[in-house]
Amino acid sequence: MSSPPGTGTPSGLSPYTGWERRHWTALADRLLAALDAHRSPGGARILPPGPNSFYGPDSDGLEGYARSFLLAGFRVAGERGADPTGLLERYAEGLAAGTDPHHPEAWPRPDELDQAKVEAASIALILQLTRPWLWDRLDDRVRESTVEWLSGVVGQSYPPINWVWFRIVVESFLRESGGPWSPADIEQDLAVHASLRRADGWLSDGQERAYDHYTGWALHTYPLLWTELFDVTGSLCAADLRATWGADLARYLDDAVRLVGADGSPLLQGRSLIYRFAAAAPFWTGAISGTSPLPPGLTRRAASGMVDHFTRHGVPDREGLLTLGWHQPWPGMRQAYSGPGSPYWAAKGMLGLMLPADHPVWTAREEPLPVERNDEARVVAAPGWLVSARRGDGIVTVLNHGTDHAHPGQPRTDAPLYARLGYSTATLPPLTGPTVHDPVDNTVALLDAHGRASHRTGFRTHRAEELPHGVLAAVSSGPVHWVDAADDTTADHGSGRTGVVTTGPEVTVASVVRGGLEVRLARVAGPPGPGVRLRLGGWPLAAATRPATGTEDEARPAGEVYAVAATDELTSVVHDLTGYQTSGVFVEQGTSPLGAWTAVPWLTARIPSAHAVLGAVVTLGRGGGTPDLPALTVDPDGDGGHVARIRWRDGLTTDVPIPRPG
Repeated sequence: MSSPPGTGTPSGLSPYTGWERRHWTALADRLLAALDAHRSPGGARILPPGPNSFYGPDSDGLEGYARSFLLAGFRVAGERGADPTGLLERYAEGLAAGTDPHHPEAWPRPDELDQAKVEAASIALILQLTRPWLWDRLDDRVRESTVEWLSGVVGQSYPPINWVWFRIVVESFLRESGGPWSPADIEQDLAVHASLRRADGWLSDGQERAYDHYTGWALHTYPLLWTELFDVTGSLCAADLRATWGADLARYLDDAVRLVGADGSPLLQGRSLIYRFAAAAPFWTGAISGTSPLPPGLTRRAASGMVDHFTRHGVPDREGLLTLGWHQPWPGMRQAYSGPGSPYWAAKGMLGLMLPADHPVWTAREEPLPVERNDEARVVAAPGWLVSARRGDGIVTVLNHGTDHAHPGQPRTDAPLYARLGYSTATLPPLTGPTVHDPVDNTVALLDAHGRASHRTGFRTHRAEELPHGVLAAVSSGPVHWVDAADDTTADHGSGRTGVVTTGPEVTVASVVRGGLEVRLARVAGPPGPGVRLRLGGWPLAAATRPATGTEDEARPAGEVYAVAATDELTSVVHDLTGYQTSGVFVEQGTSPLGAWTAVPWLTARIPSAHAVLGAVVTLGRGGGTPDLPALTVDPDGDGGHVARIRWRDGLTTDVPIPRPG
């Protein structure tokens, strides 16, 4: 099958992406039609090809039904019930079979299987959204069996993360359908949500420093959809609480829209990336709830850009299916809970289809993304991120000094999708292979006598701030550690691994960014131990063919220490400013969904003395060329810390304090 006609071709209404509502509906219809071949005889299970999750095929079949039901519901609701292909009829058949405990396709109950708690929410949400055209037309037997199946959530234990919204949604539907529900459950779950709120509209997915796309596609999306679709604002939810959530989303979207690359790629960071364009969900939620600060044309530009990004890279596949991967199928991206139907949570990114064709979000002219207007420099306080976006290459980078999917002081391995120093819309840390446990890319690590890299998870964030003249700076520190995680058999939900820990000295890392150029500073407190070296890794580049690499350049003065990796599109450079003696490029195969080959430039140093500060320039960009190297001096501050003075090539000077160890 080919892509929906016209996508990617600029038009008067959509000069950036070419996507109009008709292209969205064509994609939705294609995705739904492709699943018919994988629907069970009774319609209760939809199981595309692919490996099962650890929950097994019964759960995975329910997941395929529930997540595609989201898309079917949005599609029909946006047409105000018009359903010429009989989508709701097919899903009604599956509902009858799945909720009948005597049917061979009966679903696992939410009080029997945790994953069913998740999928029950999608089913309840769409039954509420399409109530006049589906629920109200079901016979009493099916309604009764559905209420009985959904009621398995009442009083159950839910982890205090985004999952609490699954119970809120289901019990709210039960409440309006005459079924059992618990005010205490909802009160408890709303309290959990309140505990997850952080600065500037951000939410953490749990009490750990777990900042990722779940902030948007779950923790902002469900609350405002709940108040839009259910009769809750007068009794279950005070009006000022809805106002608080709306203000949270508005502030969050002001940051989130700056995390979308000019090519439409979302930030490649955090777990469950196989949901792909689900990252568009909070933009649509803002439009649906009327709380978005973004103009309608910018909302559609961001959402259409994401969908267009994936369709231009072969998503869905030739059969019209969403696979376990990013662009192409890549099973290494799976978490333990991922089954073949899991990618259909991408349907959340098509939430805007529930808006009718005459809504301003569909009729307004597309407006450019922030990265298409200007260079961007912003601190996002909650996750400790320095956001830098360049209009010239359209890439958004994030330097991370506050996120690791852990608590401060917790010694785990660094989860590749959370604890790296850098993430972007154009690169991704290797997700399999040796560097998962011995990280290289975007790290400052100590190498022990055996060459094993240390981990930094559990670090402390000292600050992340905007300095004058568009300079951003952040500092974090903590004792590094080596982890023997060989016996850790816990399921992969995004966190680092636990195991036998060997603690090393405190390492402080500072990032100072201007115009996309980062000065990365490192200080090791105390004696590192015999044979220990410091290694700094740059941005990882992936490509279909082996990237070009180099550590020598006739144009550079003798004695310079640097390393570079380059593909046809991107260049990654690390360049010594003070203290590094050797350099190289780590190259491996089969560890990234972005390409068969991955290359990471690095620098190493023998640590000259306790508390010495080493500096390097780290860059990622399109095209080649030598970065404009600033001058760096570091002096003691008289209180056990240091002050790093950076003199940029245009003469601007920036002073960055580095606090004393401990």
